[in-house]
Amino acid sequence: MTYKLITPPSEEPLTLTEVKLHLRVENTDDNALITALIVAAREQAESITARALCTQTWELVLDAFPEACVLRHSPVQSVTSVDYLDTDGASQSLTLTDTLLDSDNTPGYLVTAYGKAWPATYCVPNAVRVRYVSGYGAADDVPQSIKAWMLLCIGTLYAQRESFIVGHETAALPDRFWRSLLDPFIDYHVL
Repeated sequence: MTYKLITPPSEEPLTLTEVKLHLRVENTDDNALITALIVAAREQAESITARALCTQTWELVLDAFPEACVLRHSPVQSVTSVDYLDTDGASQSLTLTDTLLDSDNTPGYLVTAYGKAWPATYCVPNAVRVRYVSGYGAADDVPQSIKAWMLLCIGTLYAQRESFIVGHETAALPDRFWRSLLDPFIDYHVL
């Protein structure tokens, strides 16, 4: 079982303008660096929480159908396709009306509809592919606590981009506070 990112988010939860305002940066000299830090902070937040922030497309790859397909990177918005190799090795697409998406749970689940069963598959690796869309939606839909965590992360990385010097003290927020901003969003089921 593996999860493949098919389409990355088309936008970041924070804009360059928002981050530069937070950092109190007025020139354009560090725009490329700050843009890279925005991406790094989003990727780290997604890794820690096991969630997708802005809309993105993922694919779950399985050897056969399980009782329920676990769809990581919550919140799951929709399932776009379920493709599989039938017992003869021919590629088939499952009718989505034969499935039910449980997007209320974290992680999301895809199960068969009442009275339906998963089809038998060819006995080879990667015989099943479930493609789905996940994320809170647009940048405005991402919870403010996650955005605040990202700003703290970006601020720290920007201010301390060089190696630490032994014996030199730096001011930092207590890790307990910083991490607690993400706590309500961490999906402990998939860690």
